[in-house]
Amino acid sequence: MRAFVTVGTTQFQSLTDAVVAEPVLEALHRDGITELHIQHGRAPAPEPATKIPDGLRIETFDFKPSLQQEILNADLVIGHAGAGTILETLEAGKPMIIVVNEELMHNHQIELAQAMADSGHALCCNPK
Repeated sequence: MRAFVTVGTTQFQSLTDAVVAEPVLEALHRDGITELHIQHGRAPAPEPATKIPDGLRIETFDFKPSLQQEILNADLVIGHAGAGTILETLEAGKPMIIVVNEELMHNHQIELAQAMADSGHALCCNPK
């Protein structure tokens, strides 16, 4: 199974750092994830934990012309609360964990993420 992590066009290093922490990698692997694709945007590529579970492959990249294929190939999408990312993920019928980037000014992401969680379309959390 594949998980896809996306931060969109901005920098959201707290999300990418969180998903490569050892407890998160272990939890993803325990839940059947064998491939983790991370789109890190303008931030540097995240440094995975020193202990990556056997059988878990991690691929990172900054940008692609389109993330649609990554979303379609994913069994789980973990991403920022950008409207475009959420709509593409919903349209693809993929489960999503929305991670709110609390560092953004005038943060509209909180309201959108909460609306998606309240309607049962996604889980919502912060990167901590």
